[in-house]
Amino acid sequence: MFFLLFFLLGCIWGSFSNVCIHRIPIEKSVIYSRSFCPNCKKTIKWFDNIPLVSYLILKAKCRNCHNKISLEYFIVELISAITFTIIYYFYGISITSLLLIILSIFFIIIFFIDLHHFIIPDQLTYPLMVIGFAKSFHQIDNFFLFPSYIGSLIGGICGYLIIWLIIFLYKKIRNKEGMGLGDAKLLSAIGFWFGWISLPFILFFSSFIALMSTLPSLIKKRKNLSSQIPFGPFIVLGVITYIITRYLI
Repeated sequence: MFFLLFFLLGCIWGSFSNVCIHRIPIEKSVIYSRSFCPNCKKTIKWFDNIPLVSYLILKAKCRNCHNKISLEYFIVELISAITFTIIYYFYGISITSLLLIILSIFFIIIFFIDLHHFIIPDQLTYPLMVIGFAKSFHQIDNFFLFPSYIGSLIGGICGYLIIWLIIFLYKKIRNKEGMGLGDAKLLSAIGFWFGWISLPFILFFSSFIALMSTLPSLIKKRKNLSSQIPFGPFIVLGVITYIITRYLI
């Protein structure tokens, strides 16, 4: 019963995440405007906007203009639904589950926005910082995963400074921009959430996953070392790896 409930909640939030992914980068309201087709601009009826189901019924095409609907909409909703269900499976109905669900919503939105636009909006990182630090003042049932307020504060500061230092040194050496401050703010938020002790692990695995994913393109010379690569998605994957590792340990 609860598995189905969490799956459905994940679908709903996944649908809202799609709205955020496509509207935040263009600074359009995610609340006061109804969903519409990006091609014909027609408002989407409620029965064509049911998470997962409508995509399959419409065969990935807009009912009005028959333009193809990106598979990403379906993927985001499915990832969200599965994530909610997995969190419930491992942590049940708890404060930890609530916090990880909130984090997953932000992470899904950040992942796809940075993947497409090479930006991590402040509207996402600043709330993450506040939530991450605020929760550290309350006793949470999973103290192995979440730090005290001191560890959280140090983590937030260190997370920002680490990326800022990398940006500074890269610009000094290469005389051009490397990573963006959005990455610094994201790692700062993660520091607030998981403390300074998590940062070496997350940075290592984020960098490792980034290297492994871009290595084929480098070998085939489709990309070079100066090519622009969104690092936000890899930071997200690094955090997921950290959470899984902490659970297993």
